[in-house]
Amino acid sequence: MSIPPPPGPQQPQEPQGPYGQYPAPQDQGLYGAQGHYGAQGHYGAQGHYGAQGHYSVQGPYGVPGPYGQQSPHGAWGPYPPPGLPPVNGAAIAALVLGILCFLPAVGLVLGLIALRQIKRKGERGKGMAIAGAVLSTVGLALLTLTFSTGGASDFWEGFKEGARESAIVSPDKGECFDAPTGSLEGETYDVEVVPCSGKHDGEVFATVTLPGGTFPGDDHVAKVADDECYALEPDYAMDSWAVPDDVDVYYLTPTRESWALGDREITCLFGNTDEKGSLTGSLRNDETTLDADQLAYLETVVAIDAVMGEEPEAFPDEDLPVNQAWAQDMHDVLGEQGAALEAHTWPADAERPMAALVKELASAREDWAKAADAGDADTFYAHYDQGYGFYDGQATVTAREALGLDTSPPAGASDEAAPDQEV
Repeated sequence: MSIPPPPGPQQPQEPQGPYGQYPAPQDQGLYGAQGHYGAQGHYGAQGHYGAQGHYSVQGPYGVPGPYGQQSPHGAWGPYPPPGLPPVNGAAIAALVLGILCFLPAVGLVLGLIALRQIKRKGERGKGMAIAGAVLSTVGLALLTLTFSTGGASDFWEGFKEGARESAIVSPDKGECFDAPTGSLEGETYDVEVVPCSGKHDGEVFATVTLPGGTFPGDDHVAKVADDECYALEPDYAMDSWAVPDDVDVYYLTPTRESWALGDREITCLFGNTDEKGSLTGSLRNDETTLDADQLAYLETVVAIDAVMGEEPEAFPDEDLPVNQAWAQDMHDVLGEQGAALEAHTWPADAERPMAALVKELASAREDWAKAADAGDADTFYAHYDQGYGFYDGQATVTAREALGLDTSPPAGASDEAAPDQEV
């Protein structure tokens, strides 16, 4: 299923200021919420894949797989890619028996056997197996009702529950997985959970449960996934510097077919922006992996990120007041988080670096105050440039080194001048 890319609210703005052309905050290294590793929409549209039509995944490129893929009804598009696993024979037989309503008990058994074999061997045909088993079950239920008015309903409900569990496969938060084709583009019917320590295609960092009711539509599901996944990302990967530049956010989403089977879960995950690339090792850095001092520092980073992520879309020369209000917010959050860093008791070898960083934040805070009071766009740009100077400065790098955190700023940092300014 192809899903047109939604204009996600977390997509980076056109760069502005000293690090591009007035950079959007999500492109700002240490305190940039998402841009440094390709915030959704950073590379264009979105890719997607789905478990046999049951899931779709959205990512940075938005290029659906070039081949027709299997739907829950067993239909295939033209030009299947080479190397795909074979279609399970029992699934084909189950579908034929189900359609013909011939020997429904045999069709049901074959369908269930096919589901187990497909899960174990990684074969295709899950949609055919489910369809064949469902059709055979209907035939068997009708035969049962000929002899009895009881029991058939319970049997049918039990089967539907089993079908849901077999058809809806989604890894949990913190788990890593491989896709059958090795790519997060196109569609797939299943994923294999693998250890995060080795190479893998994706790592799940959050799950979101949608409310019940009728299927809200692909566009709505994609928008919810876009909003929720980027909002939850810092809870799992607090240190944006530790996320490689070639990693982006993707998400598995329910489709109309899987929704009918009870699927309500959006799975947020990290993947490589190179279709042929992979990940190695876990990207998780939160309270489960950080020590108390690292956590205290990164909590201030996340708080500043959140305000930077609210940078207005309009340039200062288009809407100066809204940019002034945001600059005041930056002034306030730097004061709050600088005080939090100053109040924390740091290890002996980190005391001086952290004191220097607090001083740097105080200096940046003054520039944001001047930007908030700027009488024109040029003055705003000048103090905006200075206000962003702390984010990957030497004080920040030295403090990170003292805490044992990553010291390589994300891609996107530059010393370019703000727009319309002479150099």
